[in-house]
Amino acid sequence: MPTVIVPPIKSQGIKTKLVPWINDLVLSAGVDFNARWIEPFFGTGVVGFNSPMHGTHIVGDSNPHIINFYQGIQRGEITPDTMRAYLSEASRKLSESEENGYAYFRFIRDRFNFEHSPYDFIFLSRAGFNGMMRFNRHGDWNIPFCKKPDRFAPAYITKICNQIHHIAHIIRQKEWEFNNVDFIQTIERAKPGDIIYCDPPYFGRYVDYYNGWTEQNEVELFEALSRTPAKFILSTWHHNDYRSNEMIQRYWGQFNITTKDHFYHNGGNIENRHSVVEALVFNFDLQEKQQIKSIRQLELFEEIA
Repeated sequence: MPTVIVPPIKSQGIKTKLVPWINDLVLSAGVDFNARWIEPFFGTGVVGFNSPMHGTHIVGDSNPHIINFYQGIQRGEITPDTMRAYLSEASRKLSESEENGYAYFRFIRDRFNFEHSPYDFIFLSRAGFNGMMRFNRHGDWNIPFCKKPDRFAPAYITKICNQIHHIAHIIRQKEWEFNNVDFIQTIERAKPGDIIYCDPPYFGRYVDYYNGWTEQNEVELFEALSRTPAKFILSTWHHNDYRSNEMIQRYWGQFNITTKDHFYHNGGNIENRHSVVEALVFNFDLQEKQQIKSIRQLELFEEIA
């Protein structure tokens, strides 16, 4: 399998290890190789940035900081060089700060909550506890500091800058549209021949999202995907050692479902730190993967690497 390109934004529940599985289903959907990719819950972007589709990528997220960050890369305002300069300075100030760096973390957090700098956004996501991304009801950053020695070592900064370089390359290779909108608005833009990928917050899994996730949101998503003329793939969870996802039985069971065991290392609750059976829900019949798609996907990843 080609190497999965990891984006610079971290988040709990990132789909890095599931990308090959998701792409395998995408390639079995029978859509045209130049079909438009529609993604209403972009999150870190790991699935979209690794998608095998070469058509326009229309992606959205209700979190404005995610969209703002990737728009900055798209415009050429955020580069590996500018991020390296910022993180190198932040690393120095963090090491010199009182309370083992906590005082400087609070300074950046408060500045971000007022100015919403995409650079501060990356700093907080990398300096916070357990790679989590959480905001309070006022939209302010709400993750505690992770007091890890030498948090922004030169090698770690280089890793982040390389990730920005890879994402900038991907954005240049395809046409991308980043929108800070509600998921319904993104889904409603889909047309016949498009492929929609949805990775909403998992109902009942205690996963935080920018503005929450309720059963009513799940119903709205179900209704929007039920009426779309496009083909869709939905990521969700099926069951774990404790219970099953009741949303599968109530709503998603009428579609096709494939499952895979997956282990989540993150999570404040013990049941979130065990094996979970992931599910992909989709509305199309499986077709034999076209060889040219697999070959072109491999070539694309080799170009980026």
